[in-house]
Formats: sequence, structure tokens, C-alpha cells
Amino acid sequence: MKVQFGDLKSHYTTYKEQIDAAVARVLASGYFILGPELAAFERQFEEFLGLPENRVVGCNSGTDAIYLALAAAGVGPEHEVLAPSHTAVPTICAIRSTGATPVFVDICPRSYTIDVDQIEAKITPKTKAIVPVHLYGQTADMDRINAIASRHGLTVVEDCAQSTGATFKGQQSGTVGDYGAFSFYPSKNLGAFGDGGAVCCKTKEDYDRLIKIRNYGQSKRYYNDIEGVNSRLDEIQAAILGAQVEFVKGWNERRRELAARYDAGLKELVVTPEETPDNEHVYHLYVIETSYREELQSFLLERDVQTLIHYPVPAHLQDAYSYLNYSKGSLPRTESAVERILSLPMYPGLTDDQIDFVIESIAEFYKTRKVETLHKEQHLDVDRKPDQVASSVG
Repeated sequence: MKVQFGDLKSHYTTYKEQIDAAVARVLASGYFILGPELAAFERQFEEFLGLPENRVVGCNSGTDAIYLALAAAGVGPEHEVLAPSHTAVPTICAIRSTGATPVFVDICPRSYTIDVDQIEAKITPKTKAIVPVHLYGQTADMDRINAIASRHGLTVVEDCAQSTGATFKGQQSGTVGDYGAFSFYPSKNLGAFGDGGAVCCKTKEDYDRLIKIRNYGQSKRYYNDIEGVNSRLDEIQAAILGAQVEFVKGWNERRRELAARYDAGLKELVVTPEETPDNEHVYHLYVIETSYREELQSFLLERDVQTLIHYPVPAHLQDAYSYLNYSKGSLPRTESAVERILSLPMYPGLTDDQIDFVIESIAEFYKTRKVETLHKEQHLDVDRKPDQVASSVG
């Protein structure tokens, strides 16, 4: 049985009628930029998030969404922005687009989100904002993050690229901080058929500023009040997204069903994800930990099960950011996690039989390799280094 990591072609086939109709409507209209489809989708997404009108601004990508939020908050080259290193590098690209300096914070060992206990030690007079990343589909501890931000006068920009539909204490991710930045990359929980993103905010004043920044700083055509950029969600992508919003809740429920099936079958074999208190995880990714990652990944590939690693090199150890002078060992939990994590197939179109096949394949790996299972092993402590963990089947 072949189990792909994702299947966007099948997704299109399933929702072809709705998507084709949306695209045809735009093409027939002759209106392709900043038109009625974008306005309609922005309102749909506001309703999805439980926000009033004029709180969501569509833009070119999730990266731009973070940038727009930071720019609206006044972040610039003289500032520092706190963020986890264990994230997709676009998070850091967005911070750098403002000219600000990213300051990396280690992660919690169970949720992989920013370790709130380490945030205040990283705050300096230059700190302007915090970007908590709701990684893999689960939110960070937003109550404590907001409390710290309030004490120090900082802006909180939630990176919700992987958490559309996730909740913290019943509140939609992206609506808890000052701003929420969403990605609609095709593989996301709500995906476009190309790049796309959106940023949501708390006030009409923030909304008005975001509207200007995304479109050259214009208040009306050819009248530029402030400096801005070109970051607009086009009409075709907006229409495609609008055609899918109604299905997101059901897709997320299916992801949670699949995750529960994985949990039941794998909990005695590997370290499975943990849903932290006050969260409803939407499992954009289903990420396990194992001391035998490379061997297991190869074994699964031999059985036509595709897996990926999110992410093999943390941002603070990327060559692009070497000028920040972080050394190996500076973020031990992050560095330990990236040696052990493995993302299994996870998307709503997966069948129970496919999930069972992945589970059976992992069980077969441990059986045939005669290695110890990891049901008693916990996520790594902050002081444990990768070289203290078994890295091969001996």
C-alpha cells in the first residue's frame, strides 16, 4: 500500500465542482486584484475566527502576513523580535524583512512551542515584539505570553501558519494576541492553489493601517500616506479559499480522528504528540520522536510510506543566520528535538486502512530490527544533548 505524505491532486478532484466554479466566476468577471472575491473571503474568514467586520486583511503569503503585522506594530531595524528557532525559516524571513533582529528562544519539550519560562530572560530595551509559533497545529501558552508582553509593552504576533482552526481556551488561534498571521500555502489546513495569506488584528485602526501597508501605503489610488509594499491576495486565490472555508472544521475533525488512531497504535512504540491543556490541536502535522529516525524513515520508504522532517536544521544553526553568533548547544531542547522528530502522513483524505498500514509498518520495523521500543522514553530534557541519545540501530 502506498501512503503519500500529502495528496493535493486528490483534494482538487474531491472539491472540483466548488473550486472550478469559483475560478470560472473570477475569470468571467475580469476583476483580478482587490475585488469582491477578496472582500467576501476576508468576511468569511472573520466569521470563521469569530471576529467582527474589518479585522482580516488578505495578503500574498503567510510570510508577508507576519511582516505586515510587525510593520503595522512599528517594528524596524532598531528592534529585536523574540521567536523560537524551531520553526519554518519563513518566520525568521518575515522578521528580517522589517530590518529587526531575531532573538531565538528554546522550546517546550512536549509541545515544541516557545518555552514561556525562557522569554523574559531574552528581553532587552530593544525588544519590540514576540512571535509565538503555533507549531504542528497546536497553540503556544498564550495567556502567559500575553501577560509577559503586557508587562514589557511588547506586541504579540501569532504565527498561525500551521494552526488554522486550532483553539486556545476556546478562542481561535490568531485572535488571542495582537495580530494573527495565517498561511494558505496549498498543504495547509486551509490551502489556496498557490501562495496566499492573511493577517487579523484587534482594532479598526490596526486594520486600516494593514490595508494601506499591503498596497503601497495607499489610502486611495495614487495617494500614499505611509510606506508600504505589494502584498495582495489575488481574486482567484481568494475565491478558491472562499469555496473551502465551510469544510475546514470537518477537515480538522478528521485530522484529529486520524491522530487519535495514530496515538492508539503507536504509543507503545514511539513518543507520540501531546495535546497540552487548554488546546484543541488540529494536527497540521503528526510528529513523532524516535531514537532511530533515519533507519525508520528508510524502512518506511521501502514500504512506500512517505515521511518528512519538520525541521532538520533549526534557524539559529542555519548558515543564513550565522552572523547572529549562535553556537551549537545554545538551544539544547531545540537541537535535541531536531535529531529525533519525524512527520508521518497526515491529511484529511487519508483512510483508516492507510493509517493502520503506517502503524503496522512502524511496529514491523521495531520487530525486525530487534530494537527496544520507546514507550517509556520521554521527550528530552533541556540538559540532554543529541549525542546522549541512540542515533542508530546497534
